[in-house]
Amino acid sequence: MVEQVRVRFAPSPTGYLHIGGARTALFNWFFARQNNGQMILRIEDTDVERLKEDSIDQILDSLKWLGIDWDEGPEKGGDFGPYSQSQRQDFYTAAAKKLLHSGKAYYCFCTAEELEAERENQRREGIPFHYSGKCRDLSADEVRERLAQGLKPVIRLKLPRTGNLVVEDIIRGGVSFKFEQFDDFIIVKSNGLPAYNFACVVDDHAMQISHVIRAEEHLSNTPKQQFLYEALGYEVPKFAHLSMILAPDRSKLSKRHGATSVSEFKEMGCLPDAIVNYLTLLGWSPTEGQSEILTPEQTVQSFALDKVSKTAAVYDTQKLIWLNGQYITQYDLKKLTSQAIPFLVQAGILSNLEAEQNHDHLVTVIQTVRERVRTLLELTEACRYFYQDITDYDEKGIKKYFSKPEIDVILTKGKECLAKVEVFNVENTEKAYRILMEELNITGGQIIHPTRLALTGRTVSPGLFDVMAVLGKEKCLERLEHAIKYIKTCKTEET
Repeated sequence: MVEQVRVRFAPSPTGYLHIGGARTALFNWFFARQNNGQMILRIEDTDVERLKEDSIDQILDSLKWLGIDWDEGPEKGGDFGPYSQSQRQDFYTAAAKKLLHSGKAYYCFCTAEELEAERENQRREGIPFHYSGKCRDLSADEVRERLAQGLKPVIRLKLPRTGNLVVEDIIRGGVSFKFEQFDDFIIVKSNGLPAYNFACVVDDHAMQISHVIRAEEHLSNTPKQQFLYEALGYEVPKFAHLSMILAPDRSKLSKRHGATSVSEFKEMGCLPDAIVNYLTLLGWSPTEGQSEILTPEQTVQSFALDKVSKTAAVYDTQKLIWLNGQYITQYDLKKLTSQAIPFLVQAGILSNLEAEQNHDHLVTVIQTVRERVRTLLELTEACRYFYQDITDYDEKGIKKYFSKPEIDVILTKGKECLAKVEVFNVENTEKAYRILMEELNITGGQIIHPTRLALTGRTVSPGLFDVMAVLGKEKCLERLEHAIKYIKTCKTEET
Protein backbone atom coordinates (compact mmCIF):
# COMPACT_ATOMS: atom_id res chain seq x y z
CA MET A 1 0.00 0.00 0.00
CA VAL A 2 1.37 3.45 -1.00
CA GLU A 3 1.81 5.73 1.98
CA GLN A 4 -0.39 8.81 2.02
CA VAL A 5 1.90 11.82 2.39
CA ARG A 6 0.69 14.21 5.06
CA VAL A 7 2.95 17.06 6.15
CA ARG A 8 2.36 19.98 8.42
CA PHE A 9 3.56 23.52 9.01
CA ALA A 10 3.05 24.41 12.67
CA PRO A 11 3.96 28.03 13.44
CA SER A 12 3.78 29.56 16.88
CA PRO A 13 1.87 32.89 16.73
CA THR A 14 4.46 34.95 18.58
CA GLY A 15 5.29 37.37 15.76
CA TYR A 16 5.44 37.80 12.00
CA LEU A 17 6.26 34.94 9.64
CA HIS A 18 10.07 34.74 9.57
CA ILE A 19 11.82 33.83 6.33
CA GLY A 20 13.02 30.62 7.99
CA GLY A 21 9.44 29.67 8.79
CA ALA A 22 8.33 30.64 5.30
CA ARG A 23 11.00 28.36 3.79
CA THR A 24 9.88 25.49 6.05
CA ALA A 25 6.28 26.01 4.94
CA LEU A 26 7.38 26.17 1.31
CA PHE A 27 9.44 22.96 1.42
CA ASN A 28 6.55 21.15 3.11
CA TRP A 29 4.27 22.48 0.38
CA PHE A 30 6.64 21.34 -2.41
CA PHE A 31 6.85 17.84 -0.92
CA ALA A 32 3.09 17.54 -0.45
CA ARG A 33 2.28 18.76 -3.96
CA GLN A 34 4.90 16.54 -5.58
CA ASN A 35 3.48 13.47 -3.84
CA ASN A 36 -0.22 14.32 -4.24
CA GLY A 37 -0.31 14.60 -0.46
CA GLN A 38 -1.92 16.86 2.09
CA MET A 39 -0.51 20.05 3.62
CA ILE A 40 -1.80 20.73 7.12
CA LEU A 41 -1.52 24.09 8.88
CA ARG A 42 -1.56 23.85 12.66
CA ILE A 43 -1.27 26.77 15.06
CA GLU A 44 0.87 25.97 18.11
CA ASP A 45 -0.56 28.53 20.51
CA THR A 46 -0.07 26.99 23.96
CA ASP A 47 2.75 29.37 24.94
CA VAL A 48 0.30 31.91 26.33
CA GLU A 49 2.92 34.37 27.61
CA ARG A 50 4.50 34.86 24.19
CA LEU A 51 1.35 35.01 22.06
CA LYS A 52 0.67 38.16 20.03
CA GLU A 53 -2.92 39.01 19.28
CA ASP A 54 -2.66 39.68 15.54
CA SER A 55 0.07 37.16 14.84
CA ILE A 56 -2.17 34.39 13.51
CA ASP A 57 -3.74 36.72 10.94
CA GLN A 58 -0.29 38.00 9.97
CA ILE A 59 0.98 34.45 9.42
CA LEU A 60 -2.06 33.39 7.40
CA ASP A 61 -1.91 36.55 5.28
CA SER A 62 1.82 36.04 4.58
CA LEU A 63 1.31 32.42 3.53
CA LYS A 64 -1.55 33.38 1.22
CA TRP A 65 0.45 36.25 -0.25
CA LEU A 66 3.28 33.83 -1.04
CA GLY A 67 0.81 31.47 -2.70
CA ILE A 68 1.31 28.69 -0.13
CA ASP A 69 -2.09 27.11 0.36
CA TRP A 70 -3.03 24.36 2.80
CA ASP A 71 -5.51 21.51 2.60
CA GLU A 72 -6.50 21.39 6.26
CA GLY A 73 -6.27 23.96 9.02
CA PRO A 74 -7.58 27.42 9.92
CA GLU A 75 -10.19 28.73 7.47
CA LYS A 76 -10.27 25.32 5.76
CA GLY A 77 -11.24 22.88 8.51
CA GLY A 78 -10.70 19.15 8.01
CA ASP A 79 -11.27 15.74 9.57
CA PHE A 80 -8.44 16.01 12.12
CA GLY A 81 -9.21 19.32 13.84
CA PRO A 82 -9.26 21.45 15.81
CA TYR A 83 -6.15 22.92 14.20
CA SER A 84 -5.13 25.17 17.10
CA GLN A 85 -3.39 23.53 20.03
CA SER A 86 -5.28 25.71 22.50
CA GLN A 87 -8.42 23.81 21.47
CA ARG A 88 -6.91 20.32 21.75
CA GLN A 89 -6.47 19.96 25.51
CA ASP A 90 -8.53 16.73 25.67
CA PHE A 91 -6.01 15.00 23.38
CA TYR A 92 -3.12 15.92 25.67
CA THR A 93 -4.92 14.99 28.85
CA ALA A 94 -5.77 11.53 27.49
CA ALA A 95 -2.20 10.89 26.30
CA ALA A 96 -0.72 12.06 29.61
CA LYS A 97 -3.02 9.70 31.55
CA LYS A 98 -1.94 6.84 29.31
CA LEU A 99 1.73 7.50 30.11
CA LEU A 100 1.06 7.86 33.84
CA HIS A 101 -0.95 4.64 34.01
CA SER A 102 1.73 2.70 32.15
CA GLY A 103 4.47 3.99 34.49
CA LYS A 104 6.27 5.73 31.64
CA ALA A 105 5.65 9.18 33.11
CA TYR A 106 5.38 10.49 36.66
CA TYR A 107 4.24 13.48 38.69
CA CYS A 108 7.02 15.80 39.82
CA PHE A 109 6.29 18.05 42.80
CA CYS A 110 9.68 19.79 42.93
CA THR A 111 9.37 23.52 43.45
CA ALA A 112 11.22 26.18 41.49
CA GLU A 113 13.36 26.80 44.58
CA GLU A 114 14.31 23.13 44.87
CA LEU A 115 15.25 22.95 41.21
CA GLU A 116 17.32 26.13 41.50
CA ALA A 117 19.17 24.65 44.49
CA GLU A 118 19.97 21.52 42.43
CA ARG A 119 21.13 23.72 39.58
CA GLU A 120 23.38 25.74 41.88
CA ASN A 121 24.95 22.61 43.38
CA GLN A 122 25.72 21.22 39.94
CA ARG A 123 27.05 24.58 38.81
CA ARG A 124 29.50 24.58 41.72
CA GLU A 125 30.62 21.10 40.73
CA GLY A 126 31.13 22.28 37.15
CA ILE A 127 28.66 19.88 35.56
CA PRO A 128 25.72 20.63 33.25
CA PHE A 129 22.35 20.75 34.97
CA HIS A 130 20.29 17.57 35.02
CA TYR A 131 17.18 17.05 37.04
CA SER A 132 18.01 14.54 39.79
CA GLY A 133 14.82 12.52 39.37
CA LYS A 134 13.95 12.79 43.07
CA CYS A 135 10.19 12.41 42.32
CA ARG A 136 10.73 9.57 39.84
CA ASP A 137 10.11 6.78 42.34
CA LEU A 138 7.44 8.30 44.60
CA SER A 139 4.94 5.69 45.73
CA ALA A 140 1.30 5.87 44.69
CA ASP A 141 0.35 6.81 48.25
CA GLU A 142 2.87 9.67 48.31
CA VAL A 143 1.53 10.97 45.02
CA ARG A 144 -2.10 10.81 46.21
CA GLU A 145 -1.21 12.57 49.44
CA ARG A 146 0.53 15.45 47.69
CA LEU A 147 -2.26 15.82 45.16
CA ALA A 148 -4.77 15.88 48.05
CA GLN A 149 -2.77 18.76 49.55
CA GLY A 150 -3.53 20.77 46.42
CA LEU A 151 0.01 20.73 45.09
CA LYS A 152 0.30 21.41 41.35
CA PRO A 153 2.86 19.02 39.87
CA VAL A 154 4.35 18.84 36.42
CA ILE A 155 4.41 15.54 34.59
CA ARG A 156 7.80 14.23 33.46
CA LEU A 157 8.60 11.44 31.01
CA LYS A 158 10.71 8.65 32.46
CA LEU A 159 13.78 8.22 30.25
CA PRO A 160 16.41 5.45 30.34
CA ARG A 161 19.55 6.44 32.26
CA THR A 162 21.91 4.98 29.68
CA GLY A 163 21.93 3.88 26.08
CA ASN A 164 21.57 5.51 22.68
CA LEU A 165 18.68 6.54 20.47
CA VAL A 166 19.19 6.92 16.71
CA VAL A 167 17.08 9.37 14.72
CA GLU A 168 16.86 8.49 11.03
CA ASP A 169 16.79 11.72 9.08
CA ILE A 170 16.08 11.86 5.33
CA ILE A 171 18.56 14.72 4.86
CA ARG A 172 21.22 13.86 7.47
CA GLY A 173 21.07 10.09 7.74
CA GLY A 174 21.29 8.43 11.16
CA VAL A 175 21.93 10.84 14.05
CA SER A 176 22.78 9.21 17.39
CA PHE A 177 21.92 10.69 20.80
CA LYS A 178 22.88 9.44 24.26
CA PHE A 179 20.13 9.33 26.88
CA GLU A 180 22.64 10.77 29.35
CA GLN A 181 22.22 14.07 27.49
CA PHE A 182 18.62 14.42 28.59
CA ASP A 183 16.62 14.93 31.77
CA ASP A 184 13.32 13.30 32.50
CA PHE A 185 11.79 16.19 30.61
CA ILE A 186 8.47 17.84 31.38
CA ILE A 187 5.55 16.89 29.14
CA VAL A 188 2.77 18.67 31.05
CA LYS A 189 3.30 21.95 32.92
CA SER A 190 1.92 22.63 36.41
CA ASN A 191 -0.93 24.66 34.86
CA GLY A 192 -2.03 21.57 32.95
CA LEU A 193 -0.88 22.82 29.54
CA PRO A 194 1.28 20.54 27.39
CA ALA A 195 4.96 21.25 26.81
CA TYR A 196 6.03 21.73 23.20
CA ASN A 197 7.50 18.28 22.55
CA PHE A 198 4.50 16.48 24.03
CA ALA A 199 1.82 18.48 22.22
CA CYS A 200 3.76 18.17 18.98
CA VAL A 201 3.89 14.36 19.16
CA VAL A 202 0.26 13.95 20.22
CA ASP A 203 -0.95 16.22 17.42
CA ASP A 204 1.28 14.77 14.70
CA HIS A 205 -0.01 11.31 15.56
CA ALA A 206 -3.65 12.39 15.76
CA MET A 207 -3.36 14.22 12.43
CA GLN A 208 -1.64 11.21 10.81
CA ILE A 209 1.45 13.20 9.81
CA SER A 210 3.71 10.99 7.69
CA HIS A 211 6.71 13.33 7.33
CA VAL A 212 7.95 15.99 9.75
CA ILE A 213 9.89 18.55 7.71
CA ARG A 214 11.23 21.35 9.87
CA ALA A 215 14.25 23.49 10.72
CA GLU A 216 17.55 22.06 11.94
CA GLU A 217 17.12 23.81 15.29
CA HIS A 218 14.46 21.21 16.12
CA LEU A 219 16.85 18.28 15.63
CA SER A 220 17.75 18.33 19.33
CA ASN A 221 14.06 17.90 20.17
CA THR A 222 13.66 14.90 17.89
CA PRO A 223 15.09 12.17 20.18
CA LYS A 224 12.72 13.30 22.92
CA GLN A 225 9.83 13.20 20.50
CA GLN A 226 10.85 9.84 19.07
CA PHE A 227 10.98 8.38 22.58
CA LEU A 228 7.52 9.83 23.23
CA TYR A 229 6.17 8.19 20.06
CA GLU A 230 7.51 4.86 21.22
CA ALA A 231 6.28 5.31 24.81
CA LEU A 232 2.77 6.06 23.54
CA GLY A 233 2.82 3.20 21.07
CA TYR A 234 2.62 5.54 18.07
CA GLU A 235 4.21 4.97 14.68
CA VAL A 236 7.21 7.25 14.27
CA PRO A 237 6.97 9.59 11.23
CA LYS A 238 9.85 10.21 8.88
CA PHE A 239 11.97 13.23 9.83
CA ALA A 240 13.79 15.75 7.64
CA HIS A 241 15.60 18.71 9.19
CA LEU A 242 16.34 21.64 6.91
CA SER A 243 19.68 23.40 7.20
CA MET A 244 19.92 26.65 9.12
CA ILE A 245 19.74 30.05 7.45
CA LEU A 246 22.72 32.16 8.48
CA ALA A 247 23.57 35.82 8.00
CA PRO A 248 26.27 36.76 5.43
CA ASP A 249 28.86 36.76 8.24
CA ARG A 250 27.64 33.23 9.12
CA SER A 251 26.24 34.38 12.44
CA LYS A 252 22.69 33.73 13.57
CA LEU A 253 20.26 35.72 11.45
CA SER A 254 18.78 38.69 13.32
CA LYS A 255 17.18 42.10 12.77
CA ARG A 256 20.60 43.74 12.49
CA HIS A 257 21.05 41.96 9.16
CA GLY A 258 18.00 43.70 7.66
CA ALA A 259 14.53 42.43 6.85
CA THR A 260 13.83 38.95 8.21
CA SER A 261 10.05 38.59 7.92
CA VAL A 262 7.84 38.07 4.90
CA SER A 263 5.84 41.21 5.72
CA GLU A 264 9.03 43.30 5.73
CA PHE A 265 9.99 42.03 2.28
CA LYS A 266 6.48 42.84 1.10
CA GLU A 267 6.83 46.40 2.43
CA MET A 268 10.22 46.68 0.68
CA GLY A 269 8.46 46.08 -2.61
CA CYS A 270 9.45 42.48 -3.28
CA LEU A 271 7.14 40.34 -5.40
CA PRO A 272 5.80 37.14 -3.83
CA ASP A 273 7.04 35.06 -6.76
CA ALA A 274 10.57 36.39 -6.28
CA ILE A 275 10.56 35.63 -2.55
CA VAL A 276 9.31 32.09 -3.19
CA ASN A 277 12.03 31.61 -5.81
CA TYR A 278 14.67 32.97 -3.43
CA LEU A 279 13.55 30.79 -0.51
CA THR A 280 13.56 27.78 -2.82
CA LEU A 281 17.28 28.30 -3.40
CA LEU A 282 18.10 28.48 0.32
CA GLY A 283 19.34 24.96 0.89
CA TRP A 284 18.14 23.38 -2.35
CA SER A 285 19.60 23.61 -5.85
CA PRO A 286 17.95 23.09 -9.23
CA THR A 287 19.18 20.27 -11.41
CA GLU A 288 22.25 20.87 -13.55
CA GLY A 289 21.51 23.14 -16.47
CA GLN A 290 18.25 24.38 -14.94
CA SER A 291 17.78 28.13 -14.51
CA GLU A 292 17.80 29.63 -11.02
CA ILE A 293 14.61 31.47 -11.94
CA LEU A 294 11.98 28.84 -11.22
CA THR A 295 8.22 28.78 -10.90
CA PRO A 296 6.79 26.76 -8.00
CA GLU A 297 5.39 24.33 -10.55
CA GLN A 298 8.88 23.71 -11.97
CA THR A 299 10.30 23.18 -8.48
CA VAL A 300 7.56 20.71 -7.56
CA GLN A 301 8.56 18.53 -10.52
CA SER A 302 12.19 18.16 -9.41
CA PHE A 303 12.03 18.70 -5.64
CA ALA A 304 13.44 15.96 -3.41
CA LEU A 305 14.23 16.02 0.30
CA ASP A 306 17.40 13.97 -0.13
CA LYS A 307 18.74 16.76 -2.37
CA VAL A 308 18.36 19.38 0.35
CA SER A 309 21.78 20.56 1.53
CA LYS A 310 23.06 19.55 4.97
CA THR A 311 25.14 22.72 5.21
CA ALA A 312 23.75 26.07 6.31
CA ALA A 313 22.26 28.39 3.71
CA VAL A 314 23.50 31.97 3.68
CA TYR A 315 20.93 34.76 3.62
CA ASP A 316 21.85 37.25 0.91
CA THR A 317 19.59 40.28 0.52
CA GLN A 318 21.48 41.42 -2.57
CA LYS A 319 20.69 38.12 -4.30
CA LEU A 320 17.01 38.51 -3.41
CA ILE A 321 16.85 42.09 -4.69
CA TRP A 322 18.62 41.07 -7.91
CA LEU A 323 16.15 38.21 -8.35
CA ASN A 324 13.26 40.56 -7.64
CA GLY A 325 14.51 42.87 -10.39
CA GLN A 326 14.51 39.95 -12.81
CA TYR A 327 10.91 39.21 -11.91
CA ILE A 328 9.83 42.84 -12.26
CA THR A 329 11.32 42.92 -15.75
CA GLN A 330 9.56 39.71 -16.83
CA TYR A 331 6.34 39.89 -14.79
CA ASP A 332 2.92 39.99 -16.40
CA LEU A 333 2.26 43.72 -16.81
CA LYS A 334 -1.26 43.68 -15.42
CA LYS A 335 -0.17 41.70 -12.36
CA LEU A 336 2.79 44.01 -11.85
CA THR A 337 0.53 47.06 -12.11
CA SER A 338 -1.88 45.69 -9.51
CA GLN A 339 1.06 45.00 -7.17
CA ALA A 340 2.43 48.52 -7.74
CA ILE A 341 -0.77 50.52 -7.21
CA PRO A 342 -0.76 50.30 -3.36
CA PHE A 343 2.82 51.65 -3.35
CA LEU A 344 1.90 54.50 -5.71
CA VAL A 345 -1.10 55.38 -3.55
CA GLN A 346 0.92 55.26 -0.33
CA ALA A 347 3.57 57.53 -1.88
CA GLY A 348 0.86 60.07 -2.80
CA ILE A 349 1.61 59.79 -6.52
CA LEU A 350 -1.85 58.53 -7.49
CA SER A 351 -5.15 57.85 -5.78
CA ASN A 352 -6.92 54.54 -6.27
CA LEU A 353 -9.53 56.34 -8.36
CA GLU A 354 -6.89 57.93 -10.59
CA ALA A 355 -5.18 54.57 -11.02
CA GLU A 356 -8.47 53.01 -12.02
CA GLN A 357 -9.50 55.79 -14.40
CA ASN A 358 -6.09 55.92 -16.12
CA HIS A 359 -5.19 52.25 -15.85
CA ASP A 360 -3.97 51.81 -19.43
CA HIS A 361 -1.66 54.80 -19.14
CA LEU A 362 -0.31 53.49 -15.83
CA VAL A 363 0.44 50.14 -17.46
CA THR A 364 2.40 51.99 -20.15
CA VAL A 365 4.35 53.98 -17.54
CA ILE A 366 5.26 50.83 -15.65
CA GLN A 367 6.27 49.08 -18.85
CA THR A 368 8.56 52.03 -19.61
CA VAL A 369 10.37 52.11 -16.25
CA ARG A 370 10.43 48.51 -15.06
CA GLU A 371 13.71 47.40 -16.65
CA ARG A 372 15.65 49.89 -14.52
CA VAL A 373 14.20 49.04 -11.11
CA ARG A 374 14.58 46.17 -8.66
CA THR A 375 11.73 46.67 -6.20
CA LEU A 376 8.25 48.14 -6.20
CA LEU A 377 9.56 50.98 -4.04
CA GLU A 378 12.11 51.81 -6.75
CA LEU A 379 9.41 51.42 -9.39
CA THR A 380 7.21 53.87 -7.49
CA GLU A 381 9.94 56.51 -7.50
CA ALA A 382 10.63 55.84 -11.16
CA CYS A 383 6.97 56.61 -11.93
CA ARG A 384 6.84 59.83 -9.92
CA TYR A 385 7.83 62.35 -12.62
CA PHE A 386 5.19 61.01 -15.00
CA TYR A 387 2.48 62.19 -12.61
CA GLN A 388 3.97 65.02 -10.58
CA ASP A 389 5.37 68.34 -11.80
CA ILE A 390 9.12 68.85 -11.67
CA THR A 391 9.85 71.22 -8.79
CA ASP A 392 13.62 70.80 -8.66
CA TYR A 393 16.46 69.26 -10.60
CA ASP A 394 19.29 66.91 -9.68
CA GLU A 395 22.12 69.10 -8.35
CA LYS A 396 24.87 67.26 -10.19
CA GLY A 397 22.78 67.45 -13.35
CA ILE A 398 22.39 71.20 -12.98
CA LYS A 399 26.17 71.66 -12.80
CA LYS A 400 26.88 69.21 -15.58
CA TYR A 401 24.15 70.10 -18.10
CA PHE A 402 22.24 73.28 -17.24
CA SER A 403 25.38 75.37 -16.68
CA LYS A 404 26.65 74.89 -20.24
CA PRO A 405 26.79 78.01 -22.42
CA GLU A 406 23.86 78.37 -24.80
CA ILE A 407 22.02 75.42 -23.19
CA ASP A 408 18.86 77.52 -22.96
CA VAL A 409 19.10 78.14 -26.68
CA ILE A 410 19.55 74.43 -27.41
CA LEU A 411 16.55 73.51 -25.23
CA THR A 412 14.49 76.25 -26.89
CA LYS A 413 15.30 74.76 -30.28
CA GLY A 414 14.36 71.33 -28.94
CA LYS A 415 11.04 72.65 -27.69
CA GLU A 416 10.32 74.29 -31.03
CA CYS A 417 11.05 71.12 -33.01
CA LEU A 418 8.90 68.98 -30.70
CA ALA A 419 6.04 71.45 -31.03
CA LYS A 420 5.98 70.67 -34.76
CA VAL A 421 5.69 66.88 -34.24
CA GLU A 422 2.10 65.95 -35.09
CA VAL A 423 2.06 62.26 -34.11
CA PHE A 424 3.93 62.38 -30.81
CA ASN A 425 5.48 58.93 -30.51
CA VAL A 426 8.93 57.43 -29.95
CA GLU A 427 9.84 57.25 -33.64
CA ASN A 428 8.77 60.79 -34.56
CA THR A 429 10.26 62.55 -31.51
CA GLU A 430 13.58 60.81 -32.04
CA LYS A 431 13.53 61.68 -35.75
CA ALA A 432 12.86 65.35 -34.94
CA TYR A 433 15.75 65.47 -32.48
CA ARG A 434 18.15 63.71 -34.86
CA ILE A 435 17.40 66.29 -37.57
CA LEU A 436 17.90 69.09 -35.05
CA MET A 437 21.29 67.67 -33.98
CA GLU A 438 22.47 67.84 -37.59
CA GLU A 439 21.15 71.38 -38.03
CA LEU A 440 22.86 72.59 -34.85
CA ASN A 441 25.94 70.44 -35.46
CA ILE A 442 25.83 69.04 -31.92
CA THR A 443 26.18 65.55 -30.47
CA GLY A 444 23.27 63.60 -29.08
CA GLY A 445 24.56 64.02 -25.54
CA GLN A 446 24.53 67.82 -25.84
CA ILE A 447 20.75 67.88 -26.19
CA ILE A 448 19.53 64.51 -24.90
CA HIS A 449 21.02 64.76 -21.39
CA PRO A 450 19.76 68.29 -20.61
CA THR A 451 16.37 67.43 -22.13
CA ARG A 452 16.13 64.39 -19.86
CA LEU A 453 16.93 66.59 -16.86
CA ALA A 454 14.30 69.09 -17.96
CA LEU A 455 11.59 66.46 -18.41
CA THR A 456 12.31 64.23 -15.39
CA GLY A 457 14.41 66.30 -12.99
CA ARG A 458 16.89 63.43 -13.07
CA THR A 459 20.04 62.44 -14.91
CA VAL A 460 18.98 58.80 -15.28
CA SER A 461 15.75 57.53 -16.80
CA PRO A 462 14.48 55.12 -19.43
CA GLY A 463 15.20 56.08 -23.04
CA LEU A 464 14.47 59.79 -23.55
CA PHE A 465 12.12 59.27 -26.46
CA ASP A 466 10.21 56.59 -24.59
CA VAL A 467 9.78 59.10 -21.76
CA MET A 468 8.63 61.77 -24.21
CA ALA A 469 6.02 59.50 -25.75
CA VAL A 470 4.58 58.54 -22.37
CA LEU A 471 4.61 62.10 -20.98
CA GLY A 472 2.87 63.42 -24.08
CA LYS A 473 3.46 66.53 -26.15
CA GLU A 474 1.79 69.09 -23.88
CA LYS A 475 3.67 68.04 -20.75
CA CYS A 476 7.01 67.86 -22.58
CA LEU A 477 6.62 71.40 -23.92
CA GLU A 478 5.57 72.73 -20.51
CA ARG A 479 8.56 71.16 -18.76
CA LEU A 480 11.02 72.35 -21.37
CA GLU A 481 9.66 75.88 -21.02
CA HIS A 482 9.96 75.64 -17.23
CA ALA A 483 13.58 74.44 -17.49
CA ILE A 484 14.47 77.22 -19.95
CA LYS A 485 13.10 79.85 -17.56
CA TYR A 486 14.97 78.24 -14.67
CA ILE A 487 18.26 78.33 -16.61
CA LYS A 488 17.75 81.97 -17.61
CA THR A 489 16.96 82.93 -14.03
CA CYS A 490 20.14 81.23 -12.83
CA LYS A 491 22.19 83.09 -15.43
CA THR A 492 20.66 86.41 -14.38
CA GLU A 493 21.40 85.76 -10.72
CA GLU A 494 25.00 84.88 -11.56
CA THR A 495 25.50 88.17 -13.34
